Amino acid sequence: MNSIYDKLTALDFIIVAAYLVILLIIGYVVSVKQSKKNETLFMAGNSLNWYNIGFNMWGTNVGPSSLLAFASIGYATGIVAGNFEWYAFVFLLLLAIVFAPRYIASKVSTMPEYMGKRYGDSTQTILAWYAMVKILVSWLSLGLFSGGILVRQILGIPMWQSVTVLVIFSGIFTYAGGLKAIAKVNVFQMILLIVVSLILSYLGLQKVGGIEALIAKTPSNFWNLVQPADDAHYPWPAILLGYPVAAVAFFCTDQSMVQSVLGAKNLEQGQLGVNFIGWLKVMALPLFILPGILCAVLFPELGKNSDLAYMTMVTNLFPSGMNGLVICVMIAVLVGTIGSSLNALSTVFTNDIYVKKMNPTASIQQQIKIGRLTIAGGCLFAILIAIAIDNIKGQNLFNIFQAVLGFLAPSLSVVFLLSVFWKRTTKKAVNFTLSWGSAFSLFVGVLYLWIFPADVYTAWPHFLLISFYIFAVLTIAAVIISLADKNPEINFSDETDIPKTSKKVKILFALLGLTILSLYLIFNGN
Repeated sequence: MNSIYDKLTALDFIIVAAYLVILLIIGYVVSVKQSKKNETLFMAGNSLNWYNIGFNMWGTNVGPSSLLAFASIGYATGIVAGNFEWYAFVFLLLLAIVFAPRYIASKVSTMPEYMGKRYGDSTQTILAWYAMVKILVSWLSLGLFSGGILVRQILGIPMWQSVTVLVIFSGIFTYAGGLKAIAKVNVFQMILLIVVSLILSYLGLQKVGGIEALIAKTPSNFWNLVQPADDAHYPWPAILLGYPVAAVAFFCTDQSMVQSVLGAKNLEQGQLGVNFIGWLKVMALPLFILPGILCAVLFPELGKNSDLAYMTMVTNLFPSGMNGLVICVMIAVLVGTIGSSLNALSTVFTNDIYVKKMNPTASIQQQIKIGRLTIAGGCLFAILIAIAIDNIKGQNLFNIFQAVLGFLAPSLSVVFLLSVFWKRTTKKAVNFTLSWGSAFSLFVGVLYLWIFPADVYTAWPHFLLISFYIFAVLTIAAVIISLADKNPEINFSDETDIPKTSKKVKILFALLGLTILSLYLIFNGN
């Protein structure tokens, strides 16, 4: 049996069981209330304030998966993962100042709908299919995979059993109305995660002997954000050029991230919410990366099993009962993520594909039936992908996340950036990039991760650089196709009423930018 399981006491198991039963009861009560009100879908009704938006986006962005992954990379390479949180400032700024005003001006509720308004039905359909692939792979399968790792670490069972347990759990929660309940308790769970991680970092620092002792016991390059160009893990050109490709797709075009901003009371509240997530991301070092670095000093025997870093710290430093609480929060947030992904998947398929293309006169009952079938298919597909991801050799959890996102992102980034910044972009170029460009990018991803794995075939460039090269090729192709198009179709709904950004928003982003710049100067002095 594995060591994490051995350290859990009867009190831990009682707490886990009680927590899950309470969540199911909350779920049932919420679903009964909802059915009495005859509510069907969760619509924020443009009522969200900046703090709702910030916490919601952060909760979507930082699940337990990120927590495990950041601790893992902290253990192996130090604070370099901070780039993925702090460099994000540039792309959050892009979302708030460039994209959000346009999305809000065009009065859309989904990203495929926004592109459909610009380039017509065919573009909307292609983007809807691509959005489904992205939900299945980047949200559902990666969420399930990281959950599988967590369950496997705790119970010592194989991956296929771990992910099957999680899918069944998610199904029960969804059936009991638990999704809406989890949405209600999610802010509480995120705050609990923050408290737990800060306590963990504090206890770890106490055990190591303080910050000075920690710095003395770790290699000096552990504290550098910018690593040399020949660094094996994260060379600076890879982060500088490759990270933006995934970040534009993730922060500016991903339905799960942008939806909160679309539900804002007004543009300013949406922009302040995006600014708030930027400040929350500043906390990544003490919350997520530091426990991994502390684990490298306290438990060097983990070696290559760096994915175990976070749970190793939890089970060795926390008293009995506290372990159970941490496991509860992680599993509950994971089930929430998996459930929300299943919900998003069935919504996109039912609305954008089934009703729009296959059966425009579908009754509500038929739509619900198709939605349920989509959820069942999504579950099976996600289990298979999670098991396939588990067979990727020679990569830690964080690298797998970033690599998969890096291969999904290029076509989306090209299309959205060109559509906003270059008025001459045509429908042909957009459709080509979203279909053939995406297929090419995913094909390279399959070669890199499975067929010719990078740890065996060392001629591969860094996965972030591959993502950048694909982005560059697709951009050039889209520009050539647009310029060569003699009868360009540009269904331009020109957004003339783009709302202006307030002075308050500009000042807060300037302050956030200065804070990020200071962090880069502080953590590159070694």
